[in-house]
Amino acid sequence: MRKNLLLALGGIVLAGLLIQLVPYGRGHTNPQANVEPRWDTPATAVLARRACFDCHSNETKWPWYSNIAPVSWLVYRDVAEGRTHINFSDWNRPGEQHVDEFQEVFDENSMPPFNFIWLHPEARLSPAERDALMPGLATLAGSHQP
Repeated sequence: MRKNLLLALGGIVLAGLLIQLVPYGRGHTNPQANVEPRWDTPATAVLARRACFDCHSNETKWPWYSNIAPVSWLVYRDVAEGRTHINFSDWNRPGEQHVDEFQEVFDENSMPPFNFIWLHPEARLSPAERDALMPGLATLAGSHQP
């Protein structure tokens, strides 16, 4: 029994080491910021930077755990997907920013996601901060012209 447990533990450790060789999720570059939106107020910019910019801008802060697979895979995927939907650093990019999703995300309270807030408590917005941020995002959505 003990021998089987040691073999299983050794297999898990070996697998953990081997997955570090998978190159996906290690591209921690931040492309150059192009055009940021014209914020309606400085407060909107501060709140968006605090709660949104790690995944929705080219100013991502890559934490230490974003270098360790399989977490690196998840972090990289989330940032890549976030930048695809909304990228505050490339506001006038060709293609579409999904500004129509601001209200849906607000109504569902789905952003920032729980797993992000758990690791980045500074991104947690109080109800008053969320209520202050949403009108600014709605203004951005209304004025967005790709």
